[in-house]
Amino acid sequence: MENKYTSGQPGLPVAIRMYPNKWMALSLLVLTASVVVTCNRNDEGVSPTYRDLTEAVYASGNVYPRNEYTVTADANGILEQRLINEGDSIQRNQLLFVLESNTEDARRAAAATALRQSQANLQANSPVLAELEAQVRNARVRLANDSLNYARFQDLYRQNATSRAELERAELNYTLSRNNLRAQLNTLARTRDQLRLDVANNRSQLVSTIEADRSTRVRSLVEGKVYEVYKEPGEVVRPGDQLALVGSGRQLYAQLAVDESDFGKIRVGQSVVIKTDVYADKVFNARVTKVYPKLNRTDQSFRVDAEFTGAKPDAYYGLTVEANIIVSQKQRVLTIPKSYVFGNDSVWIDQNGKKQKIRIVKGAENFDLVEVKGGLTEKSVVLSAE
Repeated sequence: MENKYTSGQPGLPVAIRMYPNKWMALSLLVLTASVVVTCNRNDEGVSPTYRDLTEAVYASGNVYPRNEYTVTADANGILEQRLINEGDSIQRNQLLFVLESNTEDARRAAAATALRQSQANLQANSPVLAELEAQVRNARVRLANDSLNYARFQDLYRQNATSRAELERAELNYTLSRNNLRAQLNTLARTRDQLRLDVANNRSQLVSTIEADRSTRVRSLVEGKVYEVYKEPGEVVRPGDQLALVGSGRQLYAQLAVDESDFGKIRVGQSVVIKTDVYADKVFNARVTKVYPKLNRTDQSFRVDAEFTGAKPDAYYGLTVEANIIVSQKQRVLTIPKSYVFGNDSVWIDQNGKKQKIRIVKGAENFDLVEVKGGLTEKSVVLSAE
């Protein structure tokens, strides 16, 4: 099919031929209005003519949104609410889905209870600490008594009023009381440290359960558009399950496939002319922004991304497009119809009234025309190969 449209520059019509066979990377001839000239024809053949020629590479592909991502679940539960539909515009952090999860509710309640209990245990009047503090007080009293008793027996022993065995028994009781107080103080300190750790751990656990609960409320990470929804209310959802496909509603790009044989001509910054059947009479301009070096072995093509530079199509996910990537622009080059070339680079010419085969040096070519870089002149008469 052949479509005529403006090139984006006032007063500059451009003729573009879009070839539907995406397996053939074809060059393209763009003719400006000021130099549109047909090959001179006569009954015996054609003469090469000079034209301003723009060579382009054919590519096919699809339109996709930027910031595209799949919304996934981070928790187990049943989908309770679906707050979006396909085609809806959404804002960043907007609530999209709500999951019902009794398990998460129970975990959060248990974590809150554990935190309250550990905080209560750390209070000065808590039963755990009160019992240990009472044991410390008792140990202090016993140590004081045993200390006095030991001192009394020392005086008696110096006065030969008691035996050595009685003195040693009093000394042993004093030593045991002192060690017991030290042990009770250590136990109290360790218990306080453990209770503080319990509070910290239980607080962390509560925060984790709150975050898990938030995971049951799924929000958007981007401002954009909903392209597809995968789950309905009542369905069971597990972590990692896909819920929806969202992406930018305004930032679009064309993902193109360029045949392996033409990939070496593609450079970042080259202009792209894009057409789609959805907009039959409209052409979009774009620019090559990224070239991917990995070959797709399935169709022997390379991926090329192009950003729209002017008007954009509506945000239809995966919209099929055909494109011509402008790879070179030449002023006033000699051309002949491609149908007059046979083999790879041979033509028949009229040489002093005789039909003679010669080889030419070809340049850019498209479905209809071939640039002649050597072998012919403007005065040559090229005969049909048939």
